[in-house]
Amino acid sequence: MAQLDEDGLKERETLIARQYQGIYPVYEAFYIHSIIYAAERSEAAFQRFDEAVAASCSAELIVATIQEALTHAGALSRFFWPMKKQNQLAVARGDRLRDAFALDEASAMKWRKLRNAFEHFDEDLDRFLLEDRAGYFFPSPLVDDQALADEAIGHIFRLVDPTHGICVLLGKKFEFQPIRSEVRRILSRAREMDEQGSRL
Repeated sequence: MAQLDEDGLKERETLIARQYQGIYPVYEAFYIHSIIYAAERSEAAFQRFDEAVAASCSAELIVATIQEALTHAGALSRFFWPMKKQNQLAVARGDRLRDAFALDEASAMKWRKLRNAFEHFDEDLDRFLLEDRAGYFFPSPLVDDQALADEAIGHIFRLVDPTHGICVLLGKKFEFQPIRSEVRRILSRAREMDEQGSRL
């Protein structure tokens, strides 16, 4: 089978974006299965997080499991809000999937700040350390009450508060419980779609 050249691919991309809202109908199953995969990976990491908290595991493990869960949630989010806004196919696909999964702009799945804080921790640490700071520094992961981040002389690098569903990264607080709830809802809906013929 001959491969399409760049012009042929562009033409097909435009056709699918305009006529089929970004997803050719016979390929809906591939998107549903990809969404299930990302959502299952996120939810499995959230479950390991719960188990690690219940077993009083190390702070390193607890923080690592929440980071893993949120990284997979970020991958899931990109199906609905693609990064490449100039790509008409990706934009149309995102619109189509948001409609199918009843996601709007207020959805926790669109929140990028927490995911970005984990993904760009190295750059944020560079900037954090440029400022003149005095007091107590806590560079190791912590599992504790998020109120610790309110102390002016304490500088927390990574903290997870399982009770309140909050992560603290370089002193900034982020909620993760709404993201988990949305992952579960999307996973449930995708499984229903899969059982009903893999159609959106």
